[in-house]
Amino acid sequence: MGAAKESDTLEELLRKKAFISDMDGVIYHGNLLLPGVREFVDWLEKNGKEYIFLTNSSERSPKELKQKLHRLGLDVGEEHFYTSALATASYLKNQCPGGSAYVIGEAGLVGALYDAGFSMNDVNPDYVVVGETSGYSFEKIQKAVHLVRNGAKLLGTNPDITGPIENGIAPACRALISPIEMACGRQAYFIGKPNPLMMRHAQSRLKSAPEDTVIIGDRMDTDVVAGIESGMDTVLVLSGVTSLESMATYPYQPHYVLRGVGDIPGGVEPVRVRA
Repeated sequence: MGAAKESDTLEELLRKKAFISDMDGVIYHGNLLLPGVREFVDWLEKNGKEYIFLTNSSERSPKELKQKLHRLGLDVGEEHFYTSALATASYLKNQCPGGSAYVIGEAGLVGALYDAGFSMNDVNPDYVVVGETSGYSFEKIQKAVHLVRNGAKLLGTNPDITGPIENGIAPACRALISPIEMACGRQAYFIGKPNPLMMRHAQSRLKSAPEDTVIIGDRMDTDVVAGIESGMDTVLVLSGVTSLESMATYPYQPHYVLRGVGDIPGGVEPVRVRA
């Protein structure tokens, strides 16, 4: 594909009215802000783009994500964040109003469930809910297995197996919930991307139609497939967990492949553009 075609296609990307962006592997690795992110956010603001950071991570609330980006040198309002914890809480509020849950997860998930009217219960909960956490233990696995085998429904905040951190990758929700599934002979239901529920929540916060919206992420199995199934153009960035080699193994492909989000305001030609 010639440079002229790539340039034309990049212009199409720049004309999009709304941007949905993943965070881990796109905006930062752990506490390390990725190159070009500051310029990307400035570009979104200066050009009046609608945007939302849509993360499958359930650990932090929007307020905590705002504070984290502030520590990294970015000022972004809470209204620009939506997490799998919020989507999970919304789902449970609709499915089981006033219900209870045993939670393996961090404060962002627990707080979202409390705000949705759920209570914490380690005796006979309606649900066992699992999200990312550094407090994972064999004792919690045993408790979860016991509760699920006694009738609690098993729910995961997102289907990510791994997530990028500063010095590599770490197990994510699907890896953490797998021992519970195997011990119980049950399959968990996952709320985060690419679940259409998560995408509808994000789209409802934006005023633009799907054809005017683009989703940016570093994962083929969540971000890219979620965008394709929602009728949006998709951008895969190579700053996270996916390489060009692993991308090629999927039966679907992103519209654009960029080195990172800084390529967008920088006008850098995509690594690859779908024909």
